[in-house]
Amino acid sequence: MKGIILAGGNGSRLLPLTLVGSKQLAPVYDKPMIYYPLSILMLAGIDDVLVIARPAEIELYRRLFGDGSRLGMRVEYARQDEPRGIADAFLVGATHIKGEDCALILGDNLFHGAKLPTLLRRTAAELRGCVLFGHQVAEPERFGVAEIDAKGRLVSIEEKPERPRSNLAIPGLYFFDDTVTDIARGLRPSPRGELEITDVLRAYLAEGRADLVWLGRGVTWLDAGTHESLLDAGRFVRDIQHRQGISLGCVEEIAMYMGFIDAEACHRLGAEMSASPYGRYVMRSARSHQLHPAPDTILGE
Repeated sequence: MKGIILAGGNGSRLLPLTLVGSKQLAPVYDKPMIYYPLSILMLAGIDDVLVIARPAEIELYRRLFGDGSRLGMRVEYARQDEPRGIADAFLVGATHIKGEDCALILGDNLFHGAKLPTLLRRTAAELRGCVLFGHQVAEPERFGVAEIDAKGRLVSIEEKPERPRSNLAIPGLYFFDDTVTDIARGLRPSPRGELEITDVLRAYLAEGRADLVWLGRGVTWLDAGTHESLLDAGRFVRDIQHRQGISLGCVEEIAMYMGFIDAEACHRLGAEMSASPYGRYVMRSARSHQLHPAPDTILGE
């Protein structure tokens, strides 16, 4: 399965912060925002990722991840000259996907939950069309909303409805089979001139190949696309890390536990940042893994 991180867009909700760069490069406590969606793809078992970004920021992302080999991955980059909707990611990334299944995550979405990694890997393994996730929220009218029947089957999908049929919002994380590029090519722009992800999901639903997985109360989902939510995300990460002594979205540690790199390589990556608490955490994690290489809670096991 391939992975795509959509890190384009103008970040207009975060102005003037985004006048000087992409919101996905903004800090969420101790690391760039994009570390968190990348870590979710990694926890799903994906080691081949495409980052889609504005031309001005491509080289900045390349400075962060290079070609991905340091993490035992393959990371590529593609330009999106202007926002054309979430579904445009499948057209920009068509060469990357190359007819394989893929996972798409928005670059400003953060997820955390002890059982989430296991859920993601199982969902990827059982994919039969497309999978969207449902997360219970207090104000569903602000999001795409999924309606399910009494048996938990997906019935309808609405985009920011005035009168939501449920309180299950659809986060910015989706799994698709190898037909998604063809479906995206057949879309027409919406009245706002964009290719809508909702239309892709509805196409799968019309074919009876769309499933919804409820994330449940044990999973936290944050959309860090506004000033308030960006601050909330930073506070959430800080509080979890301070209370539990773990690092959320630590891509070096996750690469090690997923088997993309070994503990020695992980320790080297941490040593390069040893002047920072983050680097020292990576080094400690590598030493701990050398002593106790059994599966860790980071993998939801």
